[in-house]
Amino acid sequence: MVVKMKLQMLVSAVNQEVLTLADKMNIETDAIIVNQCGHFSYDEYERGGHRIQCYSLQEKGVGLSRNTALMRSIGDISVFADEDIVYKVGYAEKIRKEFERNKEADIILFNVKVAEARKTYWNQEDKKVRWYNYGRYPAYSIAGRTEALHRANVSFSLLFGGGAKYSNGEDSLFLKDCLKAGLRLYASPIVIGEEIERESTWFHGYNEKFFRDRGVLYRYLYGRMAIPFSLRFLLVHRKEMCTQIGLKQAYRWMREGVLEL
Repeated sequence: MVVKMKLQMLVSAVNQEVLTLADKMNIETDAIIVNQCGHFSYDEYERGGHRIQCYSLQEKGVGLSRNTALMRSIGDISVFADEDIVYKVGYAEKIRKEFERNKEADIILFNVKVAEARKTYWNQEDKKVRWYNYGRYPAYSIAGRTEALHRANVSFSLLFGGGAKYSNGEDSLFLKDCLKAGLRLYASPIVIGEEIERESTWFHGYNEKFFRDRGVLYRYLYGRMAIPFSLRFLLVHRKEMCTQIGLKQAYRWMREGVLEL
C-alpha cells in the first residue's frame, strides 16, 4: 500500500476569524494557522477529517508568523499560505504529484493567480530556480519538504515583511537562504489557487519609505552589487514606479537605503 505524503498548510493571517478561515480558503489538508491579532490563544478543530491548529499571537510580523508555523510543522510537505488565497479543488493532490514526479526537489514554487498589478511571476514551464531568478517569488508560492527545511535550519527574516521594520522582501531572503543552504528549488506551471484582492497591509504607494526599504533589502540580497541592481530595478520599472517621484530621486532613496546598514 502506497502511503500518500502528508501536506500541511502554514497560514499567515492578521485579525482573522480562525474558526472559519479554513472554509474560506478551501483548505483540503491539515493546517497551522497563525493569526496576528493582539492576544494569545489556541484553538483546534477538524475540517473534512483534517486537523486545523490555530495559534493567535499578540506580536505582529509576517516573518514571525511563518516561523511559528514552520517550527511546528510535522507534515511531509509544508505549503506556505496567506489568508487571502482561495485554493482550487484538488490542489493538494496536484502538489503531491509534483513532488512525487520530481524526487530531487526540496522546494517547488507553484502558480497562484493575482491581480495584474501585483503579478511578479508566472511559471510557463518546469524549470530550476537559481540565484539569478529566485527574487520574483512570493512566500505563498512556496511548498517544501519539511524535513529538508528543518535540516537546513532556514527561517524568515524578522526585519522584513508586513508588521516589520522594512516593508517587504522576507520571501526573497528566505529563498536566498534556502539556495545558500544547498536546497534544490524548482518552479512548476501548476496553478493551486487565486488571491482575493484586498488593500495591502504594507504598500502605500511608491514613496520614500518604499524606495529606502527596497534599498535595504537589496543590500541584504546582493551585497556589493546592491547599487547597480537598484539602478537596474528602477530602469526596468520606471514607467510604473517613477511617474511622480522621478527616477533620480527614487535612485537617491534606494542608494541611501543600501548604505544605511
